[in-house]
Amino acid sequence: MVLKPGEMFVVPKGVEHCPVAEPDTHFMMIEPSTTAHTGELKSDITVSAEEQEWI
Repeated sequence: MVLKPGEMFVVPKGVEHCPVAEPDTHFMMIEPSTTAHTGELKSDITVSAEEQEWI
């Protein structure tokens, strides 16, 4: 999926996804605070819900 400036895409609930962006690109993920950072996978980059930045 390639998005242009100002576009938005909703990933259906339950669908695994791995968002990536080009350098100097910003994107925002909107999800419930209970969503696990790396899904079911636990790794060195996993961040707990308490440690994540929420706005």
